[in-house]
Amino acid sequence: MADFLEYGSISSEVRGALCPGKLKMTDTAIVFKNEKTGRVEQINASDIELLNYQRCVGSFGLRVFLKNGTLHRFMGFTGDEQKIASFAKKNYKLDMLEKELSMRGWNWGTVHFKGSVLSFDVENKTSFEIPLNHVSQCNTGKNEVTVEFHRNDDAPVSLMEMRFHIPISESADTDPVEAFQEQVMKQASVISASGDAIAIFREIHCLTPRGRYDIKVFQSFFQLHGKTYDFKIPTSSVLRLFLLPHKDNRQMFFVISLDPPIKQGQTRYHFLVTLFQMDEETNIELPFTEEELKEKYEDKLTKELSGPVYEVLGKIMKVINNRKLTGPGTFIGHSGTPAVGCSYKAAAGYIYPLERGFIYVHKPPVHIRFEEIASVNFARSGGSTRSFDFEIELKTGTIYTFSSIEKEEYGKLFDFISSKKLHVKNTGKDGKNAYKEDFADSDNENEPDAYLARVKAEAKERDDDGDDDDDSEESTDEDFNPNQAESDVAEEFDSNVESSSEEDSEGGGGGGSDDEAKKKLKEKKKEKKEKKKERKERKEKKPKKSKSGGPKRPSTAFMMWLNATRERIKKENPGISVTEIAKKGGEMWKELKDKSEWEGKAAKAKEEYVEAMKEYKAAGGGGSGDEGGKASGKKRKSEGSPKKTVSTGAAMKGSGFKSKEYISGDDSSSDDGEDGDKKDSKKAKKAESGSDSEKKKDDKKKSKKSESEASASESEEEEEEEEDEGSD
Repeated sequence: MADFLEYGSISSEVRGALCPGKLKMTDTAIVFKNEKTGRVEQINASDIELLNYQRCVGSFGLRVFLKNGTLHRFMGFTGDEQKIASFAKKNYKLDMLEKELSMRGWNWGTVHFKGSVLSFDVENKTSFEIPLNHVSQCNTGKNEVTVEFHRNDDAPVSLMEMRFHIPISESADTDPVEAFQEQVMKQASVISASGDAIAIFREIHCLTPRGRYDIKVFQSFFQLHGKTYDFKIPTSSVLRLFLLPHKDNRQMFFVISLDPPIKQGQTRYHFLVTLFQMDEETNIELPFTEEELKEKYEDKLTKELSGPVYEVLGKIMKVINNRKLTGPGTFIGHSGTPAVGCSYKAAAGYIYPLERGFIYVHKPPVHIRFEEIASVNFARSGGSTRSFDFEIELKTGTIYTFSSIEKEEYGKLFDFISSKKLHVKNTGKDGKNAYKEDFADSDNENEPDAYLARVKAEAKERDDDGDDDDDSEESTDEDFNPNQAESDVAEEFDSNVESSSEEDSEGGGGGGSDDEAKKKLKEKKKEKKEKKKERKERKEKKPKKSKSGGPKRPSTAFMMWLNATRERIKKENPGISVTEIAKKGGEMWKELKDKSEWEGKAAKAKEEYVEAMKEYKAAGGGGSGDEGGKASGKKRKSEGSPKKTVSTGAAMKGSGFKSKEYISGDDSSSDDGEDGDKKDSKKAKKAESGSDSEKKKDDKKKSKKSESEASASESEEEEEEEEDEGSD
């Protein structure tokens, strides 16, 4: 027979809730490890008084009653009754009998108190049992006793109180109601500050819950006493203690992990996070004799304790709560400290790689054990390689993302994870991380970012709908090289053509030097960008209506949400740039679970847009779609433009030339005017028939070439260069 028995899917009853875990029975103890909290509970074989099995729904349970009166119940065993009974008989010298339960369903019976268990029996069979250490308060009435219980937040249904009616018999010497209450209160976990505190620490800076608190340590609990709130925390609630140095090497975090958490209104605090200055010291004398210190605490404490406040508090809490004090492991980051600066849920903090897990402080504190982790992942942080994101995925499917970690931390963090044999998602065949160059070595910030590209595409689409005419004008001469000698076509919009041409001819004639042309080209590009920016600002202030007179295309769900959330992002991130707002909004939009409100608004706006377009077309607007409207708009614009004089005999230069089809003939003879009208009508017909931009470009090239050939034989006078926006 094996020296131990091990079961994987066993649940332990904790304050009315079943907590899953693993149970192992050895020859000396029964060990249960809670999967949720990682707490290991060990029951020594010498402490067991009774071992029973009792029937449960679909399985059977193990009932362990200890000599000190404590009851433990484990459920989820299937078909191994004889095997466990034989193991207990051999190793624990105990007969495992079945605990018979009453199936009557009566609500009257006899109450028995045994140890810390209240047993309600019907016809000498147990109907139900209540562990009295789950009792928070016991009150009496005339003929009844009300028992209140500690609430478990993990339990889907919680038992809050029970009332027992106790008949009064005249022959009884003592009041049975008071006797009942006394028996319950003996074993109940009612926290009352009886006696003096072992140690008191004044005005401790607490980060969660936030404020200044006095910490008073008692034998069975410790108290947080503040100006507004007062918390009493039993020692059994303490899971772990952490002592973590701040990144500045001048402060120290002292973190207490709690289960169950303390409650402040509807808020639950699973961690107490306190902050100490390293140079603050204290001197405390404990109210114990040397014999008490030796018997109770095995000389782990001395009568007088002195040193830094965090060190004294940590030592007392460690001994009183009988918990290990965890410090940082072997990991040392780029800054020379075990703290790695990062952000979690839009709040800045520090993550500490420990020997058996990670802990993040402080808002909100997170503790992740290695055994809970399914994989980790390194990812780009908002398209930038100056920092990276560190993602931790648990076996339950939960993902924690710690963002904005400096790229210098990458190498040390990756080596630490490799040493702990954690699975890294994006690891290549050679065992190295696929993005190592991006995160650790590269300073190139022009890496493609899919999400950023999508946001830009949406913005461009919105701009195209509102300003098609402007964009088409600006892109007209993209394939035209102004520095070539053949392309010397100019436009005259001013009356002082002669003076400008003289100045240009004095400046060197011909096309000018290449350096000057390049310099002017750069200046014109810069001016174009500034004017385009001004037009965008003007468009944002105008009502949402397209240039063609039709309705404005509706925004997407993301853009609606971003416009509503923009001010909040600015408040939460002071000094954030305009481009960073879109990135930050994108990250928040990804994390937003419920997008139905904004998707509904976008769908409604789309429906309104479709209806408005129908009405607009029915009223004769738009011609053959939007293209007709745009073409007619261009025609009207050319008809109303200022008079222009064309000089085909002058040598021209510059980058702001218009193709011939955009030059109207209003100022020339009637024949020229007729020709201009014909050209305009031809343009309208082309737009209505849906001619694309390539045909337009071919026509422009032909017109430019004919003009440049004619100008080559004439004098080399220079005309004044005009920008594309001059016609505006």
